[in-house]
Order: sequence, then structure tokens, then C-alpha cells
Amino acid sequence: MVGASGQHAPLRVMIHGVSGRMGKEVHSAVANAPDMEFACGVRKASSPIETVNSPTESRAPIFTNVKEAVLSQHPDVMVDFSNAAASLPAVEYATTQGISSVVGTTGLDEKDFVHISRLAEKHGVGIIVATNFAIGAILLIHLAKKLGDFFDFAEIVESHHEAKVDSPSGTAITIANALYSGRKSEFIRPTPLRETLQGSRGAELHGISIHAMRMPGQMARHELTLGTDGQTLSIRHDTIHRQCYMPGVLAAIRKVVDYRGIVFGLDTVLEL
Repeated sequence: MVGASGQHAPLRVMIHGVSGRMGKEVHSAVANAPDMEFACGVRKASSPIETVNSPTESRAPIFTNVKEAVLSQHPDVMVDFSNAAASLPAVEYATTQGISSVVGTTGLDEKDFVHISRLAEKHGVGIIVATNFAIGAILLIHLAKKLGDFFDFAEIVESHHEAKVDSPSGTAITIANALYSGRKSEFIRPTPLRETLQGSRGAELHGISIHAMRMPGQMARHELTLGTDGQTLSIRHDTIHRQCYMPGVLAAIRKVVDYRGIVFGLDTVLEL
């Protein structure tokens, strides 16, 4: 945003879901970014929040209602790491007010995306929706698009902490869709003659088996294994701290104000 003096004013950022694990990390990243300003946060309770590595001057009002936050603080961008039920109405309202959104919440469906895409086009704002903001994971997805046509067998194993609300992860589904995008047919998924425990082959998407682990001690891991006669190819990405997502989140915040309509994933942002 350009101020009256011709200088670029800091982007005012509202964080929806500011008290969650990702919300706290985003708050710290935004507060320490020289070209951004933490405008306000939205959470269920309006009490103060604890954040990491955030300067004192980054403190800003915390609201329990998106509409109240927008009307009071006039943010340029909303970053949403909440849940599917809260995300959709928040993005709807922000879009109608001319506020761009960066959405990391999973669980929204195709119908939701069509709806918010139309709103974004109508109001001339940008929305970036990404299932993962870690640069390594984005590169894995990018590679998957190029590899799918060279192998006929593919399986994905993903693991997350025990409190993750969805299974399989949005990233695992995105990897599977990326693999399938360049193919003319589904992958071959061997079916055992006898399945001694139902579901042992995992979930299935486009002929790809997806296996999800949930337990303490895990952050996030995605491993893709592709097979063909006499060989396999494996690619694995490990997340060991949520800070790894922040360069991707900040890049999305900077870019989204230049977009009109909805953009899926960080491929465009990273110019892959």
C-alpha cells in the first residue's frame, strides 16, 4: 500500500485464529516483518494472547468478531488459520469489505471455493488458499505434478500430531491431486486377495493409497513413494517447527494484494 508521501505503508494484517498454534507463529512473523503491521487478531475469547518473539509494540486489539475487527482496525489482509466452520464466513465478510485473504485452513470444499472465488472477482480482491506454506512441501507438490506420468503405482504416508482435526492432511490430498493432474488414467492400486484387517490399504484417491498416522511427538511428515518395474522413487518432507511455514505465509501476504480472484497453492507466489 502506498501512503500520501509516496512511501509504501506497512501492510496491516488481521489474523483470524490468532490464539491457535499457527496463529501465534503468524503473529510473531508479522510483528517482526519490517513491511507489515499487526493490525488486530480474532479469536473466540478477547483476553490477551501469549506469542513468541513478538516485540511489545506489536500488541494490537483482539476481537471475538471479524466484522467488529474489520470496522475498527481496517486491515489490508486477513490471514486465516481457524477451522472450516469459522473460516468461510470470515473470508466472505473480509472479501465483501475489499480485504484480501490468505487462507491456510483446511476442510473447505469445492462448493465453498466456487462461492468465495465469485465474491473475490466481484469485489476485485485476491484470495490465496494453500494447504501447506512450507517451501519444501510446495516443491514436493510441484515435483509430483511432473512425476505422475512416469509411474503407475503411488502411495503417500503422512504423519501429524494427535490433535490434528482432519485426516488425511490437506497436503496429502494436494500431493495426490498433483500426481494425477498430468495423467490420462488413474494409478494402479493393487488389491490383496484377502484383507485380514479392513482398511489396511489406507484411503484411496485416483488409485493412490494414502495412509495417515496421528500421535504425539510428530509435527508433520509427507512421504511420496512411486513404483514401476524394478525401481521405486521416494520423496519425503519433514516439518520440525512451525517457523518453517512463515516465509511462505509472509510471501503470500505480500503477493495477495496484487491478485484479483482466487489462487490455489503457493506455486504462483513462488513463480514455479
